[in-house]
Amino acid sequence: MSHTFRAAGYPWRLHCGRAAIEQGLKEAVVRAGAKRAFVVCSPSINRRTDSVRRIAAALGDLFAGVFDGIEKDSTYRSVCAAKEAAVAAGADLLIAVGGGSVIVATRAVAIFMAETGDPFKLMTQYPEGKPAYSPRLMAPKPAIVNVPTTPTSAMNRAGTGLKNPDIDHRMEYFDPKTRPQAIFLDEDVLLATPDDVLRSTATTVFASLVGARAQLDANPLAEGDEAQAFRLAHRAYLRLADAPRDASLRLDLCLAAFLQNRAEDDGLRRFRGGAFSGNYAVSTALHVRYPRVGQGESTAVVHAAKIRLSESIELPSARRVAESLAVWREGMDGQQAALAVADTLEQLYVGTGMPIRLRDIDVPREDFAKIAAETVKNFNANAGARSQETQIAEAMKLLEAAY
Repeated sequence: MSHTFRAAGYPWRLHCGRAAIEQGLKEAVVRAGAKRAFVVCSPSINRRTDSVRRIAAALGDLFAGVFDGIEKDSTYRSVCAAKEAAVAAGADLLIAVGGGSVIVATRAVAIFMAETGDPFKLMTQYPEGKPAYSPRLMAPKPAIVNVPTTPTSAMNRAGTGLKNPDIDHRMEYFDPKTRPQAIFLDEDVLLATPDDVLRSTATTVFASLVGARAQLDANPLAEGDEAQAFRLAHRAYLRLADAPRDASLRLDLCLAAFLQNRAEDDGLRRFRGGAFSGNYAVSTALHVRYPRVGQGESTAVVHAAKIRLSESIELPSARRVAESLAVWREGMDGQQAALAVADTLEQLYVGTGMPIRLRDIDVPREDFAKIAAETVKNFNANAGARSQETQIAEAMKLLEAAY
């Protein structure tokens, strides 16, 4: 454990439980000094649930309207349309109601409302043979309030990735000023989410925390949040298949995602769990390329395969992960512990109803080369000077193993 570290705090208020919207949303909007609160969501949220109507009733004359056209994976097209609608409504605060796609899209709406530059020049740049970099976005942004409908690490982050089929990678942005001022974890909002959607996002949260368990050098602040995040996610994930309508499980999974984010603010490094972290770039390429595939599904199908492919696994990290999943046995070496973890993860995913092979989600082998090429420009996974050949070769190897 390291005691030499830096930690960062950000202003936020978390409202959690039954009727959270009615009890605190108007107060949050007033505290932000806003007078025109505009909701951004997907069609299903507005048309199949009462969440937006509850928000409108709670806000009264502070409610400025709704845009309900955000598409899966936060498409550039739908974000541009949302931005135009928000400007036309005179919005000075944005309320994201949805999962990761909507929450990420709302950050982009705030950026596009405030910044005057070309969106293609404002996004993360990938100069040939040099590290990727994200331009600094200096304009003040409209305040954001997030109302998550699923467990998602997007709920209190600052990164944004938009799907755009006209270019060969996502449009990526980073702006700390797009962090939410308030987050509402409302029981009824979460219960309105279909079970299969909730299961998918819960898988993403749980899998990322398995990887986080492998990091042994976290400072005391990050270690505490990460450990509690794993306990919450693991306990809830084990029960999810038998009690999918239990609101407490959905809340625990959301709180686990929130705590992991806070641990990262205090120094925990996402995607640094070695073999146990899966492969974010491959998983992202899969769910962006195939709209029918959720992020949880794209995570589950490569997670165990990535562990089994790893040739060098440090015993202390492997032991911690194995102990956390209750599969550690005395006398194991790192490889044995890792294989036990891989087997257990597959059993958990199958028990929850998740796929564990690429063939389970109908990904054709003839697409592998295209998928591998799409892993190169992904800032979270490849921010440094990148060897495209190595990245693509590793992705191809994983895809074959996961098939």
